[in-house]
Amino acid sequence: MAPKGKDKKSKKNEEVLDFETGLERLQEIVERLEKQDLPLEQAVSLFEEGMKLSNHCAKLLQKAEERIKVLVKDQESGQIVEKELDDIEQDLTL
Repeated sequence: MAPKGKDKKSKKNEEVLDFETGLERLQEIVERLEKQDLPLEQAVSLFEEGMKLSNHCAKLLQKAEERIKVLVKDQESGQIVEKELDDIEQDLTL
């Protein structure tokens, strides 16, 4: 089990880590694990880091998707209007 201070530092680092940097680091981890030449403890540690990065990147991606606005042409007026992605999905299911 990691010391408490390390967990806090790790969480703080994740908060400031942007999506692209996180994804790049995740790819590095996958490449290292695929080589299969690491000692077990190091492989487990990298796997744990990779899972945290994966979750962090997924959260960032979800936040970005929530912020996406889509420009669509209004059926009645013919004007271009801005709608939230969720509103468009609801309109499509009606």
